[in-house]
Amino acid sequence: MVRRLLRLPDFRSVRAKLSIASIVCILVPAVLTMLIYNSLTKEAVEQQATTNATDAMKQVNGSVENLLQGMLNLLNYIQVNSDMQAFFKQVVSGRQADQYDQFMAMNRIIQQLEALTYIGEKSYISIILTNGATFTNYPKDEFDPKAFLDEPWFNHLKDLAGLESYWVESSPTVFYERYESPYQISVARTLRLDSSKIYGYAIVTMMENKVSRIFDGLKGGRDVMIVDGEGRIISSPNRERINEPFSYSRQVLENVPRTSSEIVKDGNRKILLTTSSLAFNDWHLVTTQPYQDAIVNISSIFNRVFVFQVVSFCVFLLLLLMLMRTFTKPLIHLGKVASSVQRGNLEVRSGVRGGDEIGRLGFLFDQMLDRIKEMLAEVSRTQARKRKAELAMLQAQINPHFLFNVLNSIRMKVMRSGDQDSAKMIASLSKLLRMTISREEDAITLLEEIELLSHYVELMNLRQKEEVKLLVDVDASAFQIKVPRFILQPLVENALIHGLSQNAGWIRVATDRKSDPRFLVLVVEDNGSGMDAEAARKLMSRLSDSLYDTDSGQERNAGLSGIGVTNVAERMRIMFGDRFRMTVSGEPGEGTKVRMHIAIREEERPHV
Repeated sequence: MVRRLLRLPDFRSVRAKLSIASIVCILVPAVLTMLIYNSLTKEAVEQQATTNATDAMKQVNGSVENLLQGMLNLLNYIQVNSDMQAFFKQVVSGRQADQYDQFMAMNRIIQQLEALTYIGEKSYISIILTNGATFTNYPKDEFDPKAFLDEPWFNHLKDLAGLESYWVESSPTVFYERYESPYQISVARTLRLDSSKIYGYAIVTMMENKVSRIFDGLKGGRDVMIVDGEGRIISSPNRERINEPFSYSRQVLENVPRTSSEIVKDGNRKILLTTSSLAFNDWHLVTTQPYQDAIVNISSIFNRVFVFQVVSFCVFLLLLLMLMRTFTKPLIHLGKVASSVQRGNLEVRSGVRGGDEIGRLGFLFDQMLDRIKEMLAEVSRTQARKRKAELAMLQAQINPHFLFNVLNSIRMKVMRSGDQDSAKMIASLSKLLRMTISREEDAITLLEEIELLSHYVELMNLRQKEEVKLLVDVDASAFQIKVPRFILQPLVENALIHGLSQNAGWIRVATDRKSDPRFLVLVVEDNGSGMDAEAARKLMSRLSDSLYDTDSGQERNAGLSGIGVTNVAERMRIMFGDRFRMTVSGEPGEGTKVRMHIAIREEERPHV
């Protein structure tokens, strides 16, 4: 027992080789990865995180300030536009001017206000004069600008001096865009006479979602918002948080630098808080981000470790594949040999030898192929002898009554007249007998078969009262194709007796190789009485039976060969195999057509 346990495994075994290779290629990368991972240190995490957050904040701050600056630019335009100022002062003073001039001036002012709508983001401009007159760039039935007079912030406008502006925090939207943006942000200024007396107010309103849309471009789990001087949220992608107090408002309001970042604790979490003051008011742009998401340096280290893991894994995987390829190469070769044998190549041998399982398998596989080849050769010899006997038996079925009838017809013809027709009839009979009785080959060319058929039709025309024309439309490239003897004569004989009923007509023999050059379609058709659907169905049923018994004598007749249509199909199937097909079609009064689909051997195909 002890000796058995201490016995070393057989390293020639494929299983042992694959097991050892797998263990080595899996354990070695894992050990090296752990060693390298422990050697790497974490550094500059907080500095890199705050730097990235500050850079991102500066970009967002610039976009937000540009948007707010656009609102101030609209107010500046209204205050410095002399045409507008003159018109507004005239309206407030109550001086009556020419009605036409006043109408034209009012239209000009309205057009200028409407033109301001398309500068930058869409804004709503409201001009409210102290005498109650209002001018807007939007329909007044959408919102009455006088409603601004009732807002609590409106009284603060009187305290403004010069070009000072008053920024109104987010308030519920009063325009039709309330469905897209529930909140709006406004900025207002006073319009003053030269004496500094207020004669009107200019208010520019923009939808809050124009601002929060800028925040959508930030990634990395950052939450961006605008916080006012009292610590309330003015703008945020999360609309439910607007006008709510900001959680870290104390840290925001205490930050003196314009842009700064710090790490604050929220329970067990660390939050990277970045603030930036806006230039136009006491508002602050704020971003919060989980500290773990902001640690890019440590992520870089992790990425380097991961890349090394991937590279090392790929290297050792390639090593494993090389070893597997070496060990399994004989198996792959055996598989290819088996596939070749499956396709019919019994000459191939694996040549795999060795002391392991695969070597023994290759040796036994080659022995099996040798035995199979011997058995198939014996079966092929037996089948060849059987088929040769069947062909000899089928082709030997010549009906002597036909010869007697033809000789009797010749005798009667000679006794009556002694003209050239008798000599022609005797010559045709001589040729026909010479081609059918003296030949020992199992197959003849299609050209010889057609010559035999032409002599047969000549003899039949001499026997019957009315002449039948034989039309041959055969491609010259098909003449040398080998076919069994007497494959056309039985079909023509059926056409003469059953189709034409020994009356005048034509019988056509043609070929078709256009659809597929690998096949020859041989067609025999007549213009006789045809057949109904039931007769065609019964004949096709007999033709589809490849086990037709040629000894039953079901189709023997008093013709030349005594071979029927089904007999022809069986002989063709014996010579050309299961790829041979034979179809019969016809309509009553329209003749009958027989089509034989013959697979052409490679050596008989025409070469271009």
